[in-house]
Amino acid sequence: MKRAFAILLAASALAGEASAQEAAPTVKEDFKPSSLNQPGQEYPQVNSQGYVRFRIPAPEARNVKVSLGLGGRGGTVLAKADDGTWTGTTAGPLDEGFHYYRLTVDGGTFNDPGTLNFYGSTRWESGIEIPAHDAEFYALRAVPHGNVQQVLFPSPSTGTQRRAFVYTPPNYEKNAGARFPVLYLQHGWGEDETAWANQGHANLIMDNLIAAGKSRPFIIVMTYGMTNDIRPGSPGGLASFDIRPFQTVLMDELIPFIDREFRTLADPRHRAMAGLSMGGFETKLIAPTRLDKFAYIGLFSGGTFSLDDVDKVAGYRDKVKLTFVSFGSRELENGGMVGPPGMQKADPRANAEALKRAGLNSVFYVSPNTGHEFLTWRRSLREFAPLLFRD
Repeated sequence: MKRAFAILLAASALAGEASAQEAAPTVKEDFKPSSLNQPGQEYPQVNSQGYVRFRIPAPEARNVKVSLGLGGRGGTVLAKADDGTWTGTTAGPLDEGFHYYRLTVDGGTFNDPGTLNFYGSTRWESGIEIPAHDAEFYALRAVPHGNVQQVLFPSPSTGTQRRAFVYTPPNYEKNAGARFPVLYLQHGWGEDETAWANQGHANLIMDNLIAAGKSRPFIIVMTYGMTNDIRPGSPGGLASFDIRPFQTVLMDELIPFIDREFRTLADPRHRAMAGLSMGGFETKLIAPTRLDKFAYIGLFSGGTFSLDDVDKVAGYRDKVKLTFVSFGSRELENGGMVGPPGMQKADPRANAEALKRAGLNSVFYVSPNTGHEFLTWRRSLREFAPLLFRD
């Protein structure tokens, strides 16, 4: 299970670069500043085909490279101009959606001063957004908006005050007598509790779904899923990760805090857990063992549930109202199988169908033309949310 974290995330580091290797006959010169640029910054730029052009001021540098994806693998080598700036364009178009990237300047790792930073790979990374054809579902639109607030909660098990971000739906403040279901939504490896709101636009996805009448309003809680010290570097650091301390934080500290401080419906039929990548593995390890707390389970690029998994959990068939599994289409290109090398691979689609034939509410979703990346997970949340808490 731990090795699977590393394999999935190593693949994600290559996702953006892999698409960039697809040859295109002509690069259109209709580049525009990225939507994630810092105010007043012209670069990086994106064209209508999904190519990205970078320009970095570094007059004393000897070489500059841009690397895309978690971990910053691969790279676009930039060329120096007479004015001391370094410019380069990706070899091919990138997949639609959000991508991390970093600069390598004379062997040192830096962020692009032209764009905003997002926490990933256990560090703040630069970010680029390739406009998606279906971006309306996570766009900032003229609809009623919920609120995302930071909360600090005591954690006796870790001896700290820990942080979570809580989304409350648009009618939470106005309807003071109402209580709401809760989704506990986990980030991926190397990310933190800011990821789902910043990179994932979870709040905007929910605002738009609720405004369209497609989802029941509910609270989302996002907290840091790492409780032991994972050093920056390769995903191999996950070998030291232990789920038990985080399970204590979640079950014994955070959930009781949320139920005290917010107007929740504090029973399993109104509580869900889901996560992307490592957060999906955390969900699979925790939620089925605590069916007294969770009735809805979602894995976004975070593994699969087989009929054998279900049969090992007493009460799963009766108590779990939804088992949701999703992947990006590029993650399933190897015959639809997922799993680390050297270990038995599983077919998540076949597993989902087996659960459905056995009478469980099993939903399998594939995001078209995406890999282990945030557009996959944005779309997964869009598909998952309307299925929750349907009394």
